Amino acid sequence: MIAHRVRWTMAGMLFLAGLINYLDRSAFSIAAPAIRSDLAIDAVAFGIIASAFSFGYAPFCFVGGWAADKIGPRNMSLIAMTVWTFFCGLTAAATGFTFLIIVRVLFGMGEGPFGSTIAKLVSNWFPRQESATAIGLSNAGTPLGGAVSGPIVGILASNFGWRLSFILISAISVVWIIAWYLIARDRPEQHPAITPDELALIRAGQPEEARQEARKPLGFYLLQPSVLATALAFFGYSYLLFFFLTWFPTYLGTAQHLSLQNSGFVSSIPWTLGFGGLVLSGFICDHLFKRLGNALLSSKVVLVGGLLVAAVGVGLAGQVDSVEAAVALMGVSVFGMYLTGTTYWKIILDSVEKPHVGGACGFVHFVANCAGIIAPTATGFMVQASGGFTGAFLFAGAFALIGALAVAVFVKPIVDENGRSIVATGEVAPAE
Repeated sequence: MIAHRVRWTMAGMLFLAGLINYLDRSAFSIAAPAIRSDLAIDAVAFGIIASAFSFGYAPFCFVGGWAADKIGPRNMSLIAMTVWTFFCGLTAAATGFTFLIIVRVLFGMGEGPFGSTIAKLVSNWFPRQESATAIGLSNAGTPLGGAVSGPIVGILASNFGWRLSFILISAISVVWIIAWYLIARDRPEQHPAITPDELALIRAGQPEEARQEARKPLGFYLLQPSVLATALAFFGYSYLLFFFLTWFPTYLGTAQHLSLQNSGFVSSIPWTLGFGGLVLSGFICDHLFKRLGNALLSSKVVLVGGLLVAAVGVGLAGQVDSVEAAVALMGVSVFGMYLTGTTYWKIILDSVEKPHVGGACGFVHFVANCAGIIAPTATGFMVQASGGFTGAFLFAGAFALIGALAVAVFVKPIVDENGRSIVATGEVAPAE
């Protein structure tokens, strides 16, 4: 029997990092009503503070991915986690608008490299037939972190004050940093616990060109319609994500009149469904790969279908009056959104030469997270101008719809001057 423990241990560590990542990130939105009340911050100012996170986060998605190609994903993850842990804890010392702007920008810089370093590690550690599942499981901690942070932060903020939650989450992060330093390696052949059988399994499942020098520069890939369409779709995903992350708890409190503690529990329901969607995402992509015989096509089917479901769900959620209907529809939307969660990374892994995977993933993630700059502030202005959330829900759905259409039309294998695919498409004989 072939041993497979080490590569899935790596995926498990990334899962835990994602869980902590969203404990850190969603704590701010869950505690937002208490923070706004304590520091006298209005809706527009809160939207600007929430957007400040992405001013640091978005560019460091690309910087982190590029650096992961240069210094290795293990070191990049250590640096990123240390930075975001420090500034998460420092949030507890917030004194007002300016302090929060600075802390949130620096906090975002620390979190930015996380997604692209996961993709780089999966590219190094997993055979192609398992890569979508590995990406899905590695990232599945993020919605689970969002789900558990609602009840945890709601209870802590209601009973002990909002500042304590940030200190406790930072302490959890420190434990992960120590464990990652001891366990993780950039490549399987560097790990002392890897067996020859597992190493052979990993290498046999990776395309041959993955072990050669890149034939094209990074800039070539960043201008390809396939990569740009994937980035646009990821932007639609991220707009919906940041709308939900920064404003849904406030919507529950102001439009549906739920208490802080109850909002925390109720807002965890869509996150839980999102966790299920992200876990299923990788399994579905890998299953379709076996059935259809084409890795890129498999990712496209899941991405387009999931974003269409997300667009319809969030659009309808803004039209209903009851909290039950709003939460149910938002749950459907978040499930569809997270069902696409592995596909953006997987399209890059199946389209770009391995030496540029980190940089290309970082670029796509950078474009996506420009939505984090726009969504919170735009929502704040729409809510303040209209006095309601209906337009904000529809606006989020429109971006998801545009992204789905872009991928359906433009994502194709990237070819060279002679019309040949630069990276093997992963085509195999479909299962009978």
